Amino acid sequence: MEISRYEEANPNPEYLIKSIAEQGYSLETALADLIDNSISASANKIEILLDIDQEPFTLFLADNGKGMDLEALKKSMQFPSDSPEKQRNISDLGRFGLGMKTASFSQTRKFTVISKEKGTNKYSARTWDVAVLTKTKEWKMIVNTQKEIEELINIYKRLSDNYLSSFDEFEATTIIIWQGLYKFEKYLEDNKKESVKNELMQITVNYLSLVFHRFLERQNNPLQIRINNKEIPPFNPFPTQEIDFRPIEYKQRKFSEDFIKIEGFVLPARSIDDCEKGINCWTLKNKSLMDMEGIYIYRADRIILFGGWYGLLKKTSRLQLARVRVDVGNKVDHLLHLNVAKSKVVIPHNLKDAFEKYAEQLKVEAEREYYNRGIKAFSEGVKKEKKTLLNKKITNKGVLLEINKEYPVLSELIKGLNREQLSNLKVLIRMINSTINKIRQVHEDLDLFEVKEEDLSLSDMVSCVRSLKKDGLYTEQLQKDIIEMLGIKNESLPEELINFGD
Repeated sequence: MEISRYEEANPNPEYLIKSIAEQGYSLETALADLIDNSISASANKIEILLDIDQEPFTLFLADNGKGMDLEALKKSMQFPSDSPEKQRNISDLGRFGLGMKTASFSQTRKFTVISKEKGTNKYSARTWDVAVLTKTKEWKMIVNTQKEIEELINIYKRLSDNYLSSFDEFEATTIIIWQGLYKFEKYLEDNKKESVKNELMQITVNYLSLVFHRFLERQNNPLQIRINNKEIPPFNPFPTQEIDFRPIEYKQRKFSEDFIKIEGFVLPARSIDDCEKGINCWTLKNKSLMDMEGIYIYRADRIILFGGWYGLLKKTSRLQLARVRVDVGNKVDHLLHLNVAKSKVVIPHNLKDAFEKYAEQLKVEAEREYYNRGIKAFSEGVKKEKKTLLNKKITNKGVLLEINKEYPVLSELIKGLNREQLSNLKVLIRMINSTINKIRQVHEDLDLFEVKEEDLSLSDMVSCVRSLKKDGLYTEQLQKDIIEMLGIKNESLPEELINFGD
């Protein structure tokens, strides 16, 4: 039997690192990957500091997590440091064991990781430098001396102390240092400092406030992220505290070893005007409602993708009020084809049908709400000093409009009516309410006994029907012109009305 022969085919380290770093990272997504590692290490405080006084620009990311001893540090700097098939803790935000390296090399050509185990004093450090890899053509990592480590830590501490809003009782256990931001220094001729500062303090702040909002909002031990002088506030794209932010029925199903939950929401029509006025509870700064419409995928509480419909629907202004929240665990990454940068997933074929049906259902509700935007947002509760003819009522069928019986002209009219006239007026108001909402396409026929109208009783309707029959209306006319306009299903009519008052 012929023995196979082999030869070495080791990749050029410079070329490979530059290639794997091109995974679609931006500054904000690269930093988010580093923050994932901090959260997985149980950090509750993270600070990101930028020194742009001289080139190369230097960026520090420090956390107070459990840290690493020397062996753990060396392993974390390997390519990759773990198997993507490894069973992970439910709160672990990693997958490939490549995130920290690829994210860092996407922004810099030299980075250092300094770390110590929490509760200990001695730091260790290792550095990857593309210049060394280019020179040696070998996978050689720099072993930092204690003097180098102390110098880098002192630079970090001086920079941290120069900024405001520092954390109380904060001790960094891990510090990642990017020495040079080549995308800004190499490719920009003018305003390099302003460009990187804007990227960090506006775009990155907004992005991280959204992506990690569940961690930032936690009641117990919330995450705190500081960028230079600013502590990042959470931005929740599903502001359920708003009374007219309306959910539709959610769906949940078993998905491999995990569960997947799909929940749709419809923003109120008023949010369009709110955003034009600069009220930002609905969108991030410098983002429109259309930018924010679509699907938000949460993996272990971290948003990995947001906005857009991923081929299920087309983005349109009519859908700018629609958002879908999808929750998955971290055990199904391989089925969602999650990439290294956590910037792309593929909805599996056996889930796509469920997603499409749910998206179509949400589309109907969102378009209804969108077409309400031309209608004045009448207050649900009528203020004494300013009464309106129509009130807005939030229901699970959408926003309904109702005639306000306390409107001054109508209120005065009611006072002068006898019992029979009052019954007739109540029925007329119900018919008008039903007709208005049918025209607006938000009304569906309701069971009489599902309609809890305090001022309209069965006896009122019977009295009105009898009165109209006395005036010569035929049964067919009553059925067509009265009962249908009340918005009551024929099969749910009470016996007293089936015979139309006889």
